[in-house]
Amino acid sequence: MARPKSDDRRNAILSAATRIIAIEGLSAATAAIAKEAGIPNGSLFTYFETKADLLNQLYVELKTEMAAAALERLPLASDIHTQMRHMWFHSLRWATSYPEKRRTLAHLAVSEDITPDSRQKGHQTMVGIAKLLEQSRQNGPMHDVPLALVAALMSAMADATIDFMTQDPAHADKHATAAFDAMWRMLT
Repeated sequence: MARPKSDDRRNAILSAATRIIAIEGLSAATAAIAKEAGIPNGSLFTYFETKADLLNQLYVELKTEMAAAALERLPLASDIHTQMRHMWFHSLRWATSYPEKRRTLAHLAVSEDITPDSRQKGHQTMVGIAKLLEQSRQNGPMHDVPLALVAALMSAMADATIDFMTQDPAHADKHATAAFDAMWRMLT
């Protein structure tokens, strides 16, 4: 009889994959991931049928975590400006607090191994953020622009801001505020 799967072991594999992919990129060997997780290489395939399966599940997990962090304790009773500012600062805090996860997610986002189904699941985790963007741009110059373009612009601004925050931590809040103000003017 097969041994039941362990959530702890699955999580150890996902954590190890995050660390290894952040360093080595998508070409990281499953053997290196298994070694980092402290398990035999074959055990990895008990939890993930293929390397692509591992990458897809990791992608969805990281997208879910990032979106949850961005929307954590969102002040729903506040105006849209306050909600967007909250989301912005929380998403930047997640990215600067977990640089390995951010780097791994960036690798996974451009991977051909990520299936349309996983991309759709990742997109679904961002629905709350998309709603905030929709509300923010209703009466602004970006109201007729495809939401995907608006989200891509916001993501590019976030990436640039995170880089500045990381390189100049003494002024991280100043950089985050300046970028949010610019994004807000773009939207409204």
